[in-house]
Amino acid sequence: MRTLGLIGGLSWESSALYYRSLNEGVRARLGGVHSAPLIVWSFDFAPLSVAQHEGRWDDIAAVLSDAARRLERAGADGVILCTNTMHLVADEIQGALSVPFLHIADAVIDHARSLGIRRLGLLGTRFTMEAPFLKDRFAQEGLEILTPGQTARAEIHGVIYDELCVGEVRDQSRATYLQVIEDLRRQGAEGVILGCTEIGMLIRQGDTPVPLLDTTTLHALKAIDFICGSASAPDRANDQG
Repeated sequence: MRTLGLIGGLSWESSALYYRSLNEGVRARLGGVHSAPLIVWSFDFAPLSVAQHEGRWDDIAAVLSDAARRLERAGADGVILCTNTMHLVADEIQGALSVPFLHIADAVIDHARSLGIRRLGLLGTRFTMEAPFLKDRFAQEGLEILTPGQTARAEIHGVIYDELCVGEVRDQSRATYLQVIEDLRRQGAEGVILGCTEIGMLIRQGDTPVPLLDTTTLHALKAIDFICGSASAPDRANDQG
């Protein structure tokens, strides 16, 4: 198996989801007591959140690129960034590496194609919904992206930072998100991208008939493919340690 480097802590709530998903996925793929070989760099999110809201993206790029280089030096065969918003500086991170960088948007694009859908709503932080870094990548692959109106964007952003990033899951916020999803469906969205790695804490597919593309889950699945490569399930009789 390949060793994967994780840039996490952005927030740690979703990084924990990644850690569980990666380990459960490798165990499901290979059986026995297999787990994912991971190297984790986990940030204190508070100063980076301030930098986001102050627009200091050059500073963020420098810090995350340094973390990526450290993961590679520590032995990572590939690196993932466990957040959507920070993919705003993905080009800088990728440029700092000589090993593969697994971009979160690519996992969404592949899944949308498998579903045969092209018009998608996008939920996420204000940065993700308003900046072009993900929308342009989707558009280049033939996906049309719809985003909520300004008031809804502010509500979605606030729930992420004020609630989900500190581990709070509120029914009222779920109802707000579901209304936004329904509004996007009425505008023609064939599915909705949960474009913040914490949103899966709040909304699940069973909550709505609209197809949901959860970036955390899809990114983790692509990462499991990378980790396992051509590895296959061993003979269980010889895999009990």
